[in-house]
Amino acid sequence: MAGFAPSAPSEHLEIEPAPPVQPSSAEPGRLGPRRALGRPILPLALLGLCAGLLLTGCERGVTPHRLTHAERDADSWLTTGRTYGEQHFSPLAEITPDNVGQLGLAWQAPLESFDFGVESTPLEADGVVYVTSTYSRVFAFDAATGKRLWAYDPEVPRDWLRQGCCKAVNRGAALWKDKVYVGAFDGRLIALNAKTGKPVWSADTTGHKPNYSITGAPRVVAGKVIIGNGGADFGMRGFVSAYDADTGKLAWRFYITPHDPKLGPQENPELEAAVATWDPKRDWSVGGGGNPWDGIAYDPDLDLLYVGTGNAGPYDPRKRNPGGGDQLYISTILALKPETGRMVWRYQTTPADQWDYTATSPMMLADIAIGGRSRKVLMQAPKNGFFYVLDRATGELLSAEKYVRTTWADHVDLKTGRPVMAANADWSKGRALLFPSPYGGHNWHPMAFSPQTGLAYIPAQDVGWVWDPSVGTWFYRGPGGQSLAPGETVRGMLIGWDPKAGKAAWVQPLARPMNGGVLATGSGLLVQGTADGFIDLREARTGALLRRIQTGTAISAAPISYRLHGVQYIAVAAGWNGVNPEPDAPGAPPPYDNSGRLIVLKLGGSAVPVAPRLAEPAPLMSGRGPQPPALVARGQALYMANCGRCHGLTGERTPFPDLRRLSPETWAGFDDIVLRGAYKAGGMASFADILTPADTAAIRAYLAAWAAGQAGGASAGGQTAH
Repeated sequence: MAGFAPSAPSEHLEIEPAPPVQPSSAEPGRLGPRRALGRPILPLALLGLCAGLLLTGCERGVTPHRLTHAERDADSWLTTGRTYGEQHFSPLAEITPDNVGQLGLAWQAPLESFDFGVESTPLEADGVVYVTSTYSRVFAFDAATGKRLWAYDPEVPRDWLRQGCCKAVNRGAALWKDKVYVGAFDGRLIALNAKTGKPVWSADTTGHKPNYSITGAPRVVAGKVIIGNGGADFGMRGFVSAYDADTGKLAWRFYITPHDPKLGPQENPELEAAVATWDPKRDWSVGGGGNPWDGIAYDPDLDLLYVGTGNAGPYDPRKRNPGGGDQLYISTILALKPETGRMVWRYQTTPADQWDYTATSPMMLADIAIGGRSRKVLMQAPKNGFFYVLDRATGELLSAEKYVRTTWADHVDLKTGRPVMAANADWSKGRALLFPSPYGGHNWHPMAFSPQTGLAYIPAQDVGWVWDPSVGTWFYRGPGGQSLAPGETVRGMLIGWDPKAGKAAWVQPLARPMNGGVLATGSGLLVQGTADGFIDLREARTGALLRRIQTGTAISAAPISYRLHGVQYIAVAAGWNGVNPEPDAPGAPPPYDNSGRLIVLKLGGSAVPVAPRLAEPAPLMSGRGPQPPALVARGQALYMANCGRCHGLTGERTPFPDLRRLSPETWAGFDDIVLRGAYKAGGMASFADILTPADTAAIRAYLAAWAAGQAGGASAGGQTAH
């Protein structure tokens, strides 16, 4: 069965002007004496009192006890969601809805990310802020001053960029005892000394196999570092692994999808049951997906580890699993024993997924009253548009309601746990406009839960997708840029969701989709960065917008809050990684620079600098002359399959060069770049394994025609902002 299965109003708005960005005052440096790490050294008598009372804020280093009881440490932010329950809630209350007008810059620091976005949720412990950046780099800063203490670069090969679906981003680090852990984009898990940033050990989690990557933050549970991987979009076989936190030795591995039964017994006993949900005649060389690339949570009392698994891959069921079946354990929430990796229960949100509806979105744990009694619940708003509330001890489905426009399924049957599919849901049988899109009603961006309001806060979007079994599509457009769904647009929103009632308490519209994660605080404040370059401060009960702080740089990461020497800070990493569905309108000003930085706010701070605008783009190519229509059509198909996801599909701005604007020198060296890897060091890998000189000639014909307005995307001159 696909569901539960045990194992065997008016607003006050202030938009403030701000000066241009100036170079950060945070200078590189090394870690100084222990007192430079933050809180003053305590007298021996007080240290003894702290030990006796087990006040975790008095502990040094992120001890197991301190992390397990992180809810008692209001001053720190020790793991991705602050606690194992991943609520992204801080009880700190010095910054309030009444005094947000006094909020300003405490310090900022560059994260050396000049193109791709920054998705990291920072961590703070003992006066040090840890944050990751693109290509899995890790930075440590003095939490009060912003002075850089150390930086670590795992030196991910830049041409590994091709092996991931969505750029070389990273969502954060993990802390345990005296170490910092980071998952590198090329599949390594690395332990660093928290004081110096020097590597302690490194484990190759994916065997350096192509099409695997790591972008998610690890978690440390019971002395084991938990890490997943990406690759489902390439049809890879997903798995989650646990490594000994002290030594880096592999403790266990749970594979999400089965291997070919002809090769012998499955690695996990649970996979023996999963085999029956896959077509025995399928092409077993295709891994099937399920890669668990993000959401992880843990309940120390139940000793259960929760892992969200990824979409099926490839998307088209005719290629992946022609005989049908639920295809366990894709798009599933797994409850595992952290000591052994054995499954206790599972809930599949999207059986036989063919829409890229991962269950990797963040999960939150809470105790809420349902049906007149308190329940220990797990909550998730995955990409498929339903908000799920599960009993986290048993996996029982308690609620599943639509939180955005959702048309692929009518509802979820609470008895079976299965979605009741819409008539046109199987797009492999014909073109269909379905909601949500593969980008989801909610994606990876952390949501928050406030125990005070009882609301979950979802950074959501109302976006559909035209699926076509014969041609590729991009939002509502076909491969030539023509509209496939006239009148449809993409919209962002922040939702205050009542999980008890199973409905929205309020919905606040946002200018663009794919906005940042959310922080809720003990003063009734919500903090969220937006895709149009603001830090929004809202009232938690109503969503009313209290103030906007302009940064210029768009934000997708989640803010945190910590307190040091009696001062409350709010920290958020700026630098956007999302999608631009449309080119800019003609005459629109150039977008702001997307250079990543960590912005830290406090009451009484100064104005937040605004990023500078980018220079105008180079002119479109001209003078190439008419191109043969058949060659252009072939080149268009090759471009869409191999180039478009990085360089743009409709002329939208991306972090990568706009190939309609190539210089004569780059045009002449096109094959050196694409086939012979001339720009390998900059991230442009060779495609000689799948493209020939005849293919690149066709792609150039398409680019020349597109630049001349004779083919390709809509609005040849338009570009969208980061």
